[in-house]
Amino acid sequence: MALKTLGAKAAAALDKELMSTGAFSIDQLMELAGLSVSQVVYRVHPIHKGHRVLVACGPGNNGGDGLVAARHLRQYGYQPTVYYPRRSKNDLYQRLAKQLEDLDVPFVEDFPEALKSTDHIVDALFGFSFSGEVREPFPAVIKALEETNLPVTSVDAPSSWNIEDGPPKTGLGSSFHPEYLISLTAPKPLVKYFKGRHFVGGRFVAPSIAKKYDFDIPEYQGIDQIVEVSPADEKL
Repeated sequence: MALKTLGAKAAAALDKELMSTGAFSIDQLMELAGLSVSQVVYRVHPIHKGHRVLVACGPGNNGGDGLVAARHLRQYGYQPTVYYPRRSKNDLYQRLAKQLEDLDVPFVEDFPEALKSTDHIVDALFGFSFSGEVREPFPAVIKALEETNLPVTSVDAPSSWNIEDGPPKTGLGSSFHPEYLISLTAPKPLVKYFKGRHFVGGRFVAPSIAKKYDFDIPEYQGIDQIVEVSPADEKL
């Protein structure tokens, strides 16, 4: 079964629908998304491989998912560090940051420096709504992600990639290929350019909404919030 993808406009419309007819709050969706991200890290990088995780958070919802993931990782026993240079003044994001501070999760200012003392990276900078240029202070972060030998898990989209067209053809981000990707709710068209291990998370979508947006809900097992997608399912 080839997995159907959801373009940027459809993904935005689906988010709105989940929060209107679906009756979810943004807090709930972010919590479930971040929980899914944390489960991917636990799956691909168990604690015995190294407990230090650097979570890079952008200013939007993708960054919020990263903040939630960092909290869950801390509760699992990892030692997350958070890079969050453009903090949102939105109440939800401030509460998520406060929850991390209460758990003594450090926030760092220098991403390339923080890379020197971590074992795994979560890229939660930009999601499906990203377009245009990478603005400061993020170009140095994308460059560091391109150059690192550490494993990277990207949330919904490898940051700097175009949702439809994948990595930039040249320049910044063109050689950024994370090892792991978690698609939230449904895969985006860029997955056809992704060569690593791919997971889907989003165990909250009602069948009626999935039918309306013409995508399939994967078969989640047990208490898992994630499903690994085999390369055979990627024939999009």
